[in-house]
Amino acid sequence: MANKTVIKRVNEHVGETVVIGSWVNNKRSSGKIQFLQLRDGTGYIQGVVVKSEVPEEVWEAAKSLTQESSLYVTGIIREEPRSQSGYEMTVTGIEILHLTENYPITPKEHGIDYLMDHRHLWLRSNKQRAILVIRAEIIRAIQQFFNESGFTKVDPPILTPTSAEGTTNLFHTKYFDEDAYLTQSGQLYMEAAAMALGRVYSFGPTFRAEKSKTRRHLIEFWMIEPEMAFTDHEESLRVQEEFISFIVQSVVQNCRAELETIGRDISKLENIKAPFPRITYDEAVKFLNDNGHEFTWGDDFGAPHETAIAEAHDKPVFITHYPASFKAFYMKPDPNRPEVVLCADMIAPEGYGEIIGGSQRIDDPELLQQRFEEHNLSMDAYKWYMDLRTYGTVPHSGFGLGLERTVAWICGLDHVRETIPFPRTLYRLYP
Repeated sequence: MANKTVIKRVNEHVGETVVIGSWVNNKRSSGKIQFLQLRDGTGYIQGVVVKSEVPEEVWEAAKSLTQESSLYVTGIIREEPRSQSGYEMTVTGIEILHLTENYPITPKEHGIDYLMDHRHLWLRSNKQRAILVIRAEIIRAIQQFFNESGFTKVDPPILTPTSAEGTTNLFHTKYFDEDAYLTQSGQLYMEAAAMALGRVYSFGPTFRAEKSKTRRHLIEFWMIEPEMAFTDHEESLRVQEEFISFIVQSVVQNCRAELETIGRDISKLENIKAPFPRITYDEAVKFLNDNGHEFTWGDDFGAPHETAIAEAHDKPVFITHYPASFKAFYMKPDPNRPEVVLCADMIAPEGYGEIIGGSQRIDDPELLQQRFEEHNLSMDAYKWYMDLRTYGTVPHSGFGLGLERTVAWICGLDHVRETIPFPRTLYRLYP
């Protein structure tokens, strides 16, 4: 009985006969030879069926195979330098599991709505598979970075009684007889966890009921939210740039084949190493006005402004010290200039916008009380959050990374919808 293996590990079986469960990605024939392009989820390999070397039933089985038919294929693994993987299989046996008819996604151009309607099948394509492999590597690298940096993973609730930032873009639901909302952020809960564990991070789904149709927005997306006790704004920036450098270099090292499959310029990623450039909000406003963008101090940046700033750099750039007027209530004011806060947004290169937002948090109970009043926030709902300042308050900082925007940037994708297996967008809840 031949050993069962997967395509990713055929290098361990050169010269051996193996069995691989696979699907037919494509097929072509040249007279007395058939070439089967096979995939099994771990990779791709060409199976070569030579008429004079196999029984008639194996040849006929190979002839009957269609796109996305499933089979167990038996054959001998050989080195093949011309192959992308470096190996191919000389087929000796075929056991057909299912012959597929009229597969909806053929090797031709399809419109994006058609592809999204068939997202469950589109995932099988070379590019979409490569994106999901890169996404998985980003997730693995995120967890490795925090594990090696002394962080503890903590899971905040998904159902919450309030919003972290007091906004109105919340999905409302009933929690028995109470109102509840799907979480927009786990940050406030992570601050509580940091007071117990020092350095923590969460990694989970978040929801924004924003009626936005831009290429950067999803309704449901994944956030990574670290919080660090005894950490000021400056130290937080250093953690952020080391974090992003680690993720990008992990992808470059471990997903080169997938990056090549999607046509990514890897040299741009190889350049992403800390430290990153920093400019203040004031400097950003001056830069925009000097370069043809009319911009008023006190306004927030839109996508064109972020892109203009990013294009001046070949690495992510921090924009720091935004006006307090449009930032979240919990951000600590700059002691030397209270109208701005100790915060930063990290803007990705190549027009991908903000991938991290972070700040030092207010640790003064009196100032936090004042912020509650200014933002009309219910003290009843936030009493537990105030307790964090009442009982052993310390300087602390944190940030949030949007996973899908990060995947879009690292993969060089036009739209964030391809960064997640089943995207939830303004007009799409199927499949």
